[in-house]
Amino acid sequence: MIEQFQKHFDEKYKQPTAIQKAVAPALKTDQSVLGIAPTGSGKTLAFTLPLLPKIMPGEGTQLLVLAPSQELAIQTTKVIREWATLIGVSVQSLTGGANLRRQVMNLHQHPDVVVGTPGRVLHMLDNHHLKLGHLMTMVIDEADDMLQDDTLAVVEDIERATPLSTQLAFFSATKSPVLDELSVMFGRDIETIDVRDEDTSQGPVEHGYLSARTNAQKTATLRRLTSIKDFRALVFFNSTRTLNYAASRLRHEHVPVDTLGGRQKQVQREKAMRMFRKRQIKLLLTTDLAARGIDIPKLPAVINFDLPTSLNTYIHRVGRTGRQGEPGLALSLGDDHDIRDLKKLLADSDYELTKLYIGDNKLTNQKPEEGQQVVSIKKQASRHLQKEQLSGETHKKMNQTLSGFSKPKKRRKKKNRKNKGIRLKHRRKNNEN
Repeated sequence: MIEQFQKHFDEKYKQPTAIQKAVAPALKTDQSVLGIAPTGSGKTLAFTLPLLPKIMPGEGTQLLVLAPSQELAIQTTKVIREWATLIGVSVQSLTGGANLRRQVMNLHQHPDVVVGTPGRVLHMLDNHHLKLGHLMTMVIDEADDMLQDDTLAVVEDIERATPLSTQLAFFSATKSPVLDELSVMFGRDIETIDVRDEDTSQGPVEHGYLSARTNAQKTATLRRLTSIKDFRALVFFNSTRTLNYAASRLRHEHVPVDTLGGRQKQVQREKAMRMFRKRQIKLLLTTDLAARGIDIPKLPAVINFDLPTSLNTYIHRVGRTGRQGEPGLALSLGDDHDIRDLKKLLADSDYELTKLYIGDNKLTNQKPEEGQQVVSIKKQASRHLQKEQLSGETHKKMNQTLSGFSKPKKRRKKKNRKNKGIRLKHRRKNNEN
């Protein structure tokens, strides 16, 4: 590690993680690598620290980083820019949903590092706004997700636009079959570095479940969880329809929540992430969009509103909590049938599910006694207010306050004099008769 980085690193971290130590020698010597490490183990710094010193400022784009989502691309840009400014290297992000014209203008300044999503990067290449003639390294983050379906074709198109001597670096938290074919797919000798068994950066994470059958019951469970002190969670859904249903129900009950969806504008998504990081909202509802690489410091819990359909999805979801040695909680909601299927899904892993209950404004593994009624903090507060009202203290305070105001003057009612002359005329005639 160069001197400028070493001083800054010692101020922020105690020591490099296993993946950071393992991949550094290969990346420094231009060797293409596949790095596999658990979530939250510092994979972004693992490629940032060795690759940035190789860049010659002002010589064009020399490092390209691809990320699967806008949130992860923006997060990676911030991390790389923090270290790049120490050595005078410029960084530019290219993400969908952002201002296209502004991005084109920034590319005309020839940034040294470009971080982006595959679709926007390919668009810039096709329109000749992004030039990769001086590219030295291309990093594919969350490779197991990026090298699937339509995204694989986009990544291959981008790779074809790079020089033949370009170094490739793939990083992932899980290993899928496609990662075994990298050498054949990209025509390079790629060294695999797997430190999942050696890494100790993951904090203690408790895996549990709460019984809830319908979406209405699950939403009610989320509301009860928000009554627990300092509780915050990232809530995962399999469909946006269910997500919108839960969000509308929770907002109707004045629960501080926000959503993170693929159809939202980048400004809205950034605002939701910023409010959640600042703890202004308790629940952030999202699809698997946020399950990849998003780093939220000291996130207490992750909730599976809809259960994941694969082990890799579960690993990436729960990887948002318990990062960098911090404790975490992974909760799943479902009935007996759902939980039985989830246990089968996790049979080949080290995860053990525990049944949990909400009682006394906290989560516990002890079942409440029969007849014991669990009351939330909000209900306790309302009952306390009702007792005060019944005792008469509240009425006394109100009367004292109101007695200080002057009473409004009574207005005299005006008599209706309309058609008075006609009525008098009729009366006279009746009297004469």
